[in-house]
This record gives sequence, structure tokens and C-alpha cells, in this order.
Amino acid sequence: MRVFIQLLGRFSVRIDDQALAATDWPRNRAAALVKLLAVSPGNRLHREQVMDLFWPELDSEAAGANLRKALHFARRALGVHEIIEVVGDVVCLAPQAELTVDAQLFEETAKAALKAGDGPALERAADLYGGELLPDDIYVDWLEAPREHLKRRYLELPRAGRMWQRLIALDPTDEEAQRALMQAALDAGNRGEAIRQFNQLRDSLHAELGVGPSAATIALYERALVLSADPVSPSERIRAALAWGLVSLQSADFDEASRIARETRDLAIGADLGREVGEASALIGLAANMQNRWPALFRSEFIEWVEARPAFIRHVFDGHLCLSEFCLCSASGHSEVAALAAELRTVAAKAQSRAGEGLACLLLGEAALFSGELDSAEQLLTQAEEKLREADAVSGRVLAVERLAEIALERGQNWRAGRLIERGLTDARLSWLAPHLIMRMQALAVRAARTHEEVAEAILAGDRLMTSGACQPCSMALRTATAIALAEAGELEQVDRRLNDAERIAGMWHGGPWAAALWEARGVQRRAQKLTVRAMAAFEEAANRYAELGRPRDAVRCLARMGA
Repeated sequence: MRVFIQLLGRFSVRIDDQALAATDWPRNRAAALVKLLAVSPGNRLHREQVMDLFWPELDSEAAGANLRKALHFARRALGVHEIIEVVGDVVCLAPQAELTVDAQLFEETAKAALKAGDGPALERAADLYGGELLPDDIYVDWLEAPREHLKRRYLELPRAGRMWQRLIALDPTDEEAQRALMQAALDAGNRGEAIRQFNQLRDSLHAELGVGPSAATIALYERALVLSADPVSPSERIRAALAWGLVSLQSADFDEASRIARETRDLAIGADLGREVGEASALIGLAANMQNRWPALFRSEFIEWVEARPAFIRHVFDGHLCLSEFCLCSASGHSEVAALAAELRTVAAKAQSRAGEGLACLLLGEAALFSGELDSAEQLLTQAEEKLREADAVSGRVLAVERLAEIALERGQNWRAGRLIERGLTDARLSWLAPHLIMRMQALAVRAARTHEEVAEAILAGDRLMTSGACQPCSMALRTATAIALAEAGELEQVDRRLNDAERIAGMWHGGPWAAALWEARGVQRRAQKLTVRAMAAFEEAANRYAELGRPRDAVRCLARMGA
């Protein structure tokens, strides 16, 4: 009997020539047992090790009963009893069969190729890496170490063999690989390919990490521009300038970053490049925020663009949206931003600026929502969506839809929330802020899901957004919503790691709703663990923190959890 188990890229099992369907695995723990044995040395583990990994909170008798159930369902799914055997106290995978596990095959082949240093052998070994180890199980603790080991092993192969395209396929933000391809293109006289490579890197770094290319990469790009006999286009010149501005920002030279951004924005306006206007505005806002003066800057920017420069106003506002959301969720709460938005709404109405009124209504609606005034919030957010749609301001419109979906969930109108979420996800893909907006909408998709299947699907879709460079503030709602959904479903094994990641991110900022949301999620987790006293303390802490921020409905929800 031949058994082939695929772990790289996805999970599948083939026995002889028969592939098992996903529906053959009705119990998650049965599949997990096969996966665990497949990644274990020798494809075997002592039963106590399996029990400690899967059921650490249970005593030996209860954990042993669960192990017997998992063995039963795994054997039934595989269709052959002997594929999983218990020899003494050791659980073995396919001891009597011809077993091939793709991850083990890759590891053995890669080690041999790296030792030989042979180019074709390195390429053949790289071909065996079908993708990340079990990518649909990224929060399973016992998979973290083998996943990272295999990924590092794979990265060694294309570096040793200078297979730069493979590196970029795995990590588009790998500057060494991108710069090597840029240099190769320039050496071949292909200036256009070097520029295309730079743009790919720049967009990847901006979307995933919120940073720009290094000085060495920008210099290589500028060399590509100089080598051309054709005149350099405004968009090419602007991309280089924005990249240098991000270098200044990352070097804490905020005044220089702001100067570059303002000059670049003027160039973008002259070239009629809307997205670049937004990116330059974001850089101006980031530099001001680093100097603790974003609200004053935003006020002056808003008034200037509403009253005197309306043509590009929606792009300028796009550049400030993330910072406005960040300030709404600051440790001081939302009152300061609400007061500013009320003033700016009057300015926008006087100037008859649809985009300006829409943005002001959005901020006021969000502040009303946080204050627990659902009727007022819904009215303001509906106006915001209408005005921003008329102004063709996609990003702000998506945020308005997101908040309207939150209100629908608060009112128990899941059908309406689902329609709003679907619309928001569709519109979010049209924005250059898509990585941020989609993640925020997916958090609501997790909250709106009702059946076990819907919850699992929404969580899996959210996990796939959690790249290493995902926007951390925008990921917080998704992280806490996912942890709560899993804890409420009794699937506790992934909750702790998810909340630990969220706590690490929340620790970068003092106060704000993220800390309160984490206490609430911990409360749900502790209750699911039958730790009632600790759950009550966590809910009380969350309620107090929400109350301090002026978020009464959130506080009441946490108090209600105490009495549930």
C-alpha cells in the first residue's frame, strides 16, 4: 500500500491511486491527528505527547478518551484501519505502508542540493516546495516551528541558485531579489523592465509594510530613468520623489519628508495623478502625526482644499483617512475629532463641497456610533455614504458602509449587515487603500457569520489577509472578532496565540479601544475555559475601559457578558 500526504500548499491524502475528498474528514481533530503525525520525526509520537498538544486542559482519562475518538474517526476517514496504529504507547502513521510526505521529501532533497551547490539540483528541490506548510492552519501552535523551518529552507534554495523570481513570488517585498532583477534588466539595456520591477516593489512595500524602498533601490531606479533617451514621465519622477520622502520619514527627518511630500503633491496635481496626490497627502499627514500635530494640520488642509482647491479634494482626503481613523481610536477617545468634524462640516457646506461634507459626516457618524447614539449615527453615516458616492470618494464611502454594517449588527439585523458587508468588500477593491479596507470589512464578516460553516469560512478568509506586513491597527478588529468567534464555538486551541499577537500590537499604543477589546476577548476565552472568576474580572476591566473612552454601548455589552 502506498500513502502520499500533501502538507505544502494544502492538505490532501492519497492512498494508492485514490485521493480522499475534503468531505471524508468530518472531524477536525481526526485530520489534525494525521497532520501532527505527518510532521513529526519518524511519523510517530507517544500518546501522552499527542494528548498534551491537543487537550492540555484535560486530565489523562478525558484526554485519552478524546484520543481514542480521534483515532476512530481518522481511521474511518482513511478507510484503512492499519494506516494509524498504536504500538504500545506510541501512535504511528502508516508503519506498514510505503509512506511519502511531501514536506519530508522536500526537506531531504533541499539539504542534499544545498550541500552539493548544484544549480539544477537547487531548482529541482525548489520545485518540490508546493507552498507554505498547511496554510489553512496558521494559528495552530505546534505547526509554527516546522512551518518556519521549511519556509527558511525554501528561501535558502533560490538565494543559493540566484533564482530571484522564485523569491519574489514568495515575498514581493524582498528587496535583494527585486534589486538584482532591476540590475539585470539594466545590464541587458531593458530600462522599462527595471522601472516595472521598481514599481512592483514599491507597491508591495507600501501595501504590506507601509514603507518605501531603500536608498540603494531608489538610486538604481533613478539610474534607470537617467539612462533613457525618452523624457522622464511625471509619474516616474513622482514615484522616485515619494520613495525618497518615505526614506526621510523612516529616518525621523519629518520636516524633510513633509517638504518632499508637498513638492510631490504639487507635481501630481499638475500631472492629474489622483492616487499620487493621495499618497503624498498621506506622507504629509504621517510626518505631522509623528510630531503630534496631525489634527491642526488636517484642519488647515481641509479648509484649504474645500475652499480653494476642490478638484483633487477626494484624493487628499483619502490620504488622511487612516490617520483620522487612528485619532478616532486614540487614548483620549473620539470627542476631539468629533468637535473638529462639526466645525469642518460647516466649512464644507458653505463651500458646497460634497466630498468635504461627506468626510465630516463620516467622522461625526463614527463618533456618534462610538457614543452609543445609533439613530444619529445611522443618519449621519447614510448622508456620508451618499455624499461620498456623489464625490466619487471610494475609500470614505467604504468606511461609511462599514460603520452602517456595525449598526445593523448592533440591532440584530444580520441580513442587512451581510448585504452591506458584501457591498463594502466589492467597493473596497476599487481603492488604493484596499488592503486596509478589506481587512476591516472582513472583521465584520466574522461577526455577522451565524452557522459553524459560515464562521469557519469567514475566519479562514480573514487569516489569508494576515500577511506578515498587514496593517496592524486595521488588523485589530479582525483579530479580536476571530478570537471571540473561536472561543464561543469552543475551539480554544488557537485563541491564545491569536490574542497574544493582538496584545503585542495593542502594546504599541497606550489606551484606546484596542486594549478594551482585548480584555473583552480574554473574558470570552476565560469563560469558555470555565475560569469564571477570571472571566468576570476581564469583562469588568473591558467595561471600565470602554466607559472611560465614552463608549457606553460597548461597556454595557461587556457588563451583560458578566451576567450571561
